Amino acid sequence: MNRFKTSKFKNTTPKIPKKDGWVLNVRGSSFCSQGNQIKSSCSLVAFVSDQAGGGLLGLCTVNPGPDGKWTVSQVPCHTDQVTDLDFSPFDDCLLATCSADETVKVWRICEPGQEQPASAEVSLMPRDGKLEQVLFHPAAAGLLAVASSRGLHLWDTGRDTALTVLEQHTDQLQGFAWKEDGSLLASSCKDKNLRIFDPRAQLSAVQCAQGLQTNRDSRVLWVKDDYILTTGFNQHRQQEVKLWDTRSLNSSLSSVSLGTSNGTLMPLYDPDSGLLVVSGKGDSVIDCFEVTTSDPFLSQVSHCLSDAPTRGVAMVPKLALDIGVCEVLRVMQLTENFIIPISYHVPRKGGQDFHADLYPDTLGHMAAMTADEWWAGANKQVLAVPCTEPSSSSSPLSTPSSSAAPSRSPSSTSGLSSGFLPSPSQGSRAIHTMLGPSSKFRHIQGTVLHRDTHITNLRGMSLTTPGECDGFCANGQRMAVPLAISGGQIAVLELSQPGKLPDTALPTIQNSVNVADFCWDPFDSSKLVVAGDDAKIRMWKIPEGGLVETLTEPACILQGHTEKIYSIKFHPHASGLLASSSYDMTVRLWDLENGVEVKKLHGHQDQIFGMAWSPNGKLLATVCKDGKVRLYDPRKSAEPIQEGPGPEGHRGGRIVWVCDGQYLLVSGFDCRSERQLYLFSATSLASGAVASAPADVAPSTLIPFYDPDTSLAILTGKGDTRVYIFEITPEVPHFIECSSFHASEPHKGLCFLPKTQCNVRDVEVARAVRLGKTTIEPVAFKVPRVRKEFFQDDVFPDTAVWWEPALSAAAWLSGSDGQHRKISLRPTDMTLVSEAPKEAPVRKYLPSSVYLEEKTDEQKKEELLSAMVAKLGNREDPLPQELFEGVDEEEWDD
Repeated sequence: MNRFKTSKFKNTTPKIPKKDGWVLNVRGSSFCSQGNQIKSSCSLVAFVSDQAGGGLLGLCTVNPGPDGKWTVSQVPCHTDQVTDLDFSPFDDCLLATCSADETVKVWRICEPGQEQPASAEVSLMPRDGKLEQVLFHPAAAGLLAVASSRGLHLWDTGRDTALTVLEQHTDQLQGFAWKEDGSLLASSCKDKNLRIFDPRAQLSAVQCAQGLQTNRDSRVLWVKDDYILTTGFNQHRQQEVKLWDTRSLNSSLSSVSLGTSNGTLMPLYDPDSGLLVVSGKGDSVIDCFEVTTSDPFLSQVSHCLSDAPTRGVAMVPKLALDIGVCEVLRVMQLTENFIIPISYHVPRKGGQDFHADLYPDTLGHMAAMTADEWWAGANKQVLAVPCTEPSSSSSPLSTPSSSAAPSRSPSSTSGLSSGFLPSPSQGSRAIHTMLGPSSKFRHIQGTVLHRDTHITNLRGMSLTTPGECDGFCANGQRMAVPLAISGGQIAVLELSQPGKLPDTALPTIQNSVNVADFCWDPFDSSKLVVAGDDAKIRMWKIPEGGLVETLTEPACILQGHTEKIYSIKFHPHASGLLASSSYDMTVRLWDLENGVEVKKLHGHQDQIFGMAWSPNGKLLATVCKDGKVRLYDPRKSAEPIQEGPGPEGHRGGRIVWVCDGQYLLVSGFDCRSERQLYLFSATSLASGAVASAPADVAPSTLIPFYDPDTSLAILTGKGDTRVYIFEITPEVPHFIECSSFHASEPHKGLCFLPKTQCNVRDVEVARAVRLGKTTIEPVAFKVPRVRKEFFQDDVFPDTAVWWEPALSAAAWLSGSDGQHRKISLRPTDMTLVSEAPKEAPVRKYLPSSVYLEEKTDEQKKEELLSAMVAKLGNREDPLPQELFEGVDEEEWDD
């Protein structure tokens, strides 16, 4: 290209969508390999997942669904880490994978949401150690090139043995690529040499030259005709891109140095436009160049800064782009938790005009020959098709009817029947993607109430309660706080008596052993149940008006566990029914009225992190350190009725029922010890989490509180300052993040009060008490609303009276069930906002006609004169000196 000639791609602009336009629920692989970790066909995107030791593949579609979101599913592929993958250029659903388990597999995959194949269609075993890369032949169907640490194997997927094995490299093979017509192979190696192979002519390289400056990781890519491109590092440790002529590998034609990052540069090339995209692993920068075979060879087009570090990149095939908006490239960037589609557009007027100069004929989906024909010496080019025609797929491994060509509907405006053109719903989908799902609680505000409501001067608080304990507990009348005093003492403080506590010792409950967990009876605000290190559960009765003297004798002691108890939970409907979990790996149910054990549940293999009763009180869910979530029906079986995979991390976990008992929300840790939220379907635990949401990195487990009236999950950890708030929905995306509350200092616990404690006149949807270092502070969570004089019935539905029992423990054990009655929180003097009269719109500003009204010169002069007169005052008034009194005439006689 002449250096003075303007390129039509020089203004190509990358566009990164907002987060709502990203692929969520992704676990991008962090394992080190020579592959790009992600590949795309015209309809599907496959990527290596971080789960199951890297042996799982994630799968999603190229374009979002009708709701503007992507569905992500997982496909178990190998017993060890998947190192590379590649889609067939002739079949959108044919995927090859290679692995550290020394096998290559070819899969026929389905769209996400459909049942995926249980086994591969083809399995190959090169028996050359760990396999690093796999690549389909660009012109012959069913032909694969597979790279091990030093060798290159060519396989016909219809045979059990390799067609040929090329001469071993002298060091680690770092990258290889087919020429566009499939006649030659190029490779880069740790020995700094570039090699060109003609596999059908000889096993050794036909050309070999030392072209790389360092032995650090490199990649090679065949670009135009006899030209190849390499990425690597120069002697100054800078990332470098070089262009070579294979007819003379002694020196490069051109080179471009980038940053000093350590990330391996992954190159992607589009032969139709000559555009090259490079991104380093672990980098957030994606550069785009135009490659030409004449000076200046490499011209930078754009420098894009992404929102997250790259773990892999893939280029979407040309036939899947949207030519209606002049999209010339689309890159799928794989990050830790997302796939970000980055679209490159040439700034031109889109719509009805087809820009033929931007879209030359591109390679079609029909293979030019079979693997046998290629091996026999044939060289054929894949037929090019116009960019305005739909593609078709065919493969020896598929029938024509099962071929997965992307569906493309013709545009009614342009008359071009191409998959590039926007679908009829694309406009509304784009708007939905831009705005994203919205919650009426997205602007919720947490506010610490006035100091007059605080309890201060709290001394000697215990900071060593187990991770399974919430730290402190409260009901509508009082709070219980463990103290760092021998004998497992607990202070009981009245909510109705705020202020400064005395410097002298407080009356306490002397539990006699260290406290493991404790909670108030939801149906009796005077009963506190405490689990101790001695495997006993003690029930204490608080006198009316609060503690005035130290209690030393419990009302009841429950014995049965053989090891220390983890946690205790009251049944939500039956009075006097308690569940407890212990180090003896059992869950036991207790009848407090009779002081006896009534059920013992088995099935756990390790520490039980948390448990929760279902909203209807029929089922009990647990999350365990053995990585399982279990579901029990205690009245029918002592063994779990369902079991499924839980959080990967083993540092702690909590569980709570959400969405009317349809789902289970689990907070825990992933394999990198980062806090995560997982949502499981209560009817299908074995299928794994249906959605997840990352939180942050912190040592404490997030403790969840769920409000069934608003479907808000409020979470925080002991020692945190931030309180996360999510609206949980049964529909995708399941997690809708709302505004967080930030405290001024770390809290030791956060406990929520009954809904009747909320000030509904101020649209307060939740009330909590926060335990600080020496204080207890009420925190109100409010939804900002304009018309507060009306009762906001859209955020205050009738609430369950969960502080009243629905049945007795004996009735529940005999098979009965009950439900709480519901009450309205509406004050008698407030009108429902849904029945409030509509307000007439108020004009905030004068109409534009007032400002734009034309005035004549005479009007302007008159206004100016009036203003001057007003400033100077009335001219008919006497002057000041005229008001002075002169000397009397008689006084002049002297």
